[in-house]
Amino acid sequence: MKALYMDCASGISGNMFIGACLQLGVPEKYLRGELEKLNISDEYELEISDVSKNGIGAAYFDVKLLHENHAHIHHIHEHHHEHRTLADIRKIIDESDFNSTVKNFALAIFGKLAEAEGKVHNVPAEEVQFHEVGAIDSIIDIVGCAICLDYLEVKKIFVSRINVGSGFIKCDHGLMAIPAPATAELLQGFKTYSYGAEKELTTPTGAAIINTLAESSVDIPDDFISEKIGYGAGTLNLDIPNVVRIYFGEYGGQPARQLVKLETNIDDMNPQIFGYLYDKLFAAGALDVWTTPIYMKKNRPAQMLSVLVESDKQAACMKIIFEETTTIGLRVINVDQRIEAVRKIAKVETSYGEVQCKVSAYDGKIVSITPEYEDCRRLAEKNNVPLKNVWQEALTKQIQRLG
Repeated sequence: MKALYMDCASGISGNMFIGACLQLGVPEKYLRGELEKLNISDEYELEISDVSKNGIGAAYFDVKLLHENHAHIHHIHEHHHEHRTLADIRKIIDESDFNSTVKNFALAIFGKLAEAEGKVHNVPAEEVQFHEVGAIDSIIDIVGCAICLDYLEVKKIFVSRINVGSGFIKCDHGLMAIPAPATAELLQGFKTYSYGAEKELTTPTGAAIINTLAESSVDIPDDFISEKIGYGAGTLNLDIPNVVRIYFGEYGGQPARQLVKLETNIDDMNPQIFGYLYDKLFAAGALDVWTTPIYMKKNRPAQMLSVLVESDKQAACMKIIFEETTTIGLRVINVDQRIEAVRKIAKVETSYGEVQCKVSAYDGKIVSITPEYEDCRRLAEKNNVPLKNVWQEALTKQIQRLG
C-alpha cells in the first residue's frame, strides 16, 4: 500500500505538508483546480514557489487573503481571522464537488480540531469558535492536505518524534506557552520534544493532521520502502532547516499484488460470445481483458484471449474461461510488475453539458487527458451535434483548466 513517513524535525503545519506533497508529485495545476471546488476563490490567492531553507530545496505553499486591511502572517497566532463554527466549515466542504475521500479526510481533521479546542475552552465541539484555525487559510490548508492524500492514494501515514518548538505565542487569549493548548491536546500519545528555536514549530493544523491520520514511529518502519522524498517549507527562517521531510513509498504491511496473465488461442467459437465473456471476467475481478487476431495451424484465423488478473482471482477467471469458451487449455504467465499512471476523474463544463475526463499523471506530471466516451455520446445525441465536437471541446477546456 502507498504510505508516507513524516520526519518532523522542524515541526509540521498544513502548508508545510502540502509543499512536501507537491515535491512528491501532486501537480500544482491539479491542486489549484481542485481547491476551486470550495467556491471561495474570490477570498484568497495561492503563493507556490521553490525556496531554499538552510541549503535544502523545498516547496513553499501559502494562502494570501484578499480582504482589504487584513493583516496576515500565515500560521502565526498574531492575526485575527473571521471566526467560524464547525457547522460553517462543514457546510463549505459538504457543498463542494469533492469526492467522498477528500471530504471525509477534511471533515475528520476539522472534527479533531473542534474536539481539542472544545476541551481546552470547556465548550461543546459544535460551539467552538475557530479562531486561528477556522480562517480561510486553514480551510485551504486542511482541504489541500486531503486533496494531496487522495491524489497520491496514501493508505498509511507514520510520523517521527515531533519538534513543537518552545517559548510563548500571542493569540486571542493572550500569551500562551508553546505548544499551544490545542496543539498539546492533539499531540497526546505522540512523541514530542523542543529544539532549535523559541518559536511555534508545530501548529494546531499540523497537529490535527497527525492526530487524525498518523501513527507514531520513531524510525522509518522496517516494511516501508521509500520511493521519493519531498520537502515542504515553513514560513520562518531558523538556525535549523525549517522544512518537513516526507518519505513516500510502499508499506509492506499489505502484500504486494501478484499478477498473472491467462492466455489461450480460440479458433472455433462464435465471436458473439466474446462480449459476454468480457463482462463475466471483469465482474469476477479481471484487471484487463483483450483479444488479438492470430493465425493458427492450417492457416485458420483465430483470436488469442488474454486476461490480466490478480492471483487470488485467478481460479475464478479460469473457471469462467473453461465454462464459457471452447478452449481446452490455458497458459499461465507470471507478471513481475505492472506500472500504472495515477488516474483521476475530473469533471468539466462544456457548452453541451458536463463531461467527465480521465486525467492520468506519471512522475508528478499530467501525461494524458481523455474525455469519457459515453458522456460525449450522450451529449452529442441530446444536442444533435457531432460527437467529435463535444469530445474536442471537453478536451480543450480540461487542458486549459489543468494545464
